[in-house]
Amino acid sequence: MNYYCLIAGLPDLHSEDTKSVSSLVDLKQEMLNEVSAEDAKLVKLLFSTYDNANFLAYLKNKEAEFSPSGNLSPDDFAGIQAAFHEEPKIQKKSVVPLYIQQFYLNTLDETFSFEGVTPEDYLAGKFYESALKTKNKFLCSWFKFNLNINNLLTAIACRKHGFNHKLMVVGNNDVATLIRQSNARDFGLTGEFEWYEVIARIAEESDLLEREKKIDALKWEWLEENTFFKYFSIEKILVYLLKIQMLERWKILSIEKGTLIFRELLEGMKEGVKFETV
Repeated sequence: MNYYCLIAGLPDLHSEDTKSVSSLVDLKQEMLNEVSAEDAKLVKLLFSTYDNANFLAYLKNKEAEFSPSGNLSPDDFAGIQAAFHEEPKIQKKSVVPLYIQQFYLNTLDETFSFEGVTPEDYLAGKFYESALKTKNKFLCSWFKFNLNINNLLTAIACRKHGFNHKLMVVGNNDVATLIRQSNARDFGLTGEFEWYEVIARIAEESDLLEREKKIDALKWEWLEENTFFKYFSIEKILVYLLKIQMLERWKILSIEKGTLIFRELLEGMKEGVKFETV
């Protein structure tokens, strides 16, 4: 399905323009109102990462502040939690995605172990496992691209700071498998992952914010290249939303925030799993 009027009416976006960014929440709702029911599912999939963060926050504190960009509300999480405590099994009619439900079921199982992986990374792995099954080729490629970038950056950081990178890699695609199994300097990715050298150079950047900017610039370029000929398709709308997500993030990101994120990452690696269920 093509969206001629909708796409033609969207203002141009530039990677350095963060001042005139539209409200992500409002834009998301506008798109959901305009696209088909099937395409709306793809739009919502882009915002599932906010649901992941919201759910983890909810499990720690029911009064935690939610990101408004997520698809699910605290009531949605409360509903699935109540249902599971009554009968711990997947609720197929729930609005809560199956991968989140499976994650929560695991937290209720006293015999289940995250095997040294943080709950955040475990849930991320479940998310990617689900997202990579989408039938939309563009979105599937996008999630795969992000998974590979995140895994490679994580592996390089782990190796630099003396942590076991094999425990921090999520997902089970070819790149993830190579990173886990290889002890080579390049994790066996030269010739297997076309973006290896670019990302490896970015990983050497000592300035945390500059590193983040370079990663987002790479993602921006990828989005442009992979939708160049998709003029009025749902893919153009998805790209627009993804770019707004990036620009909105840069509106609030600061040096202090970047440093905090990095410290939290290292602490998480050191401490392992500390996760309380409610």
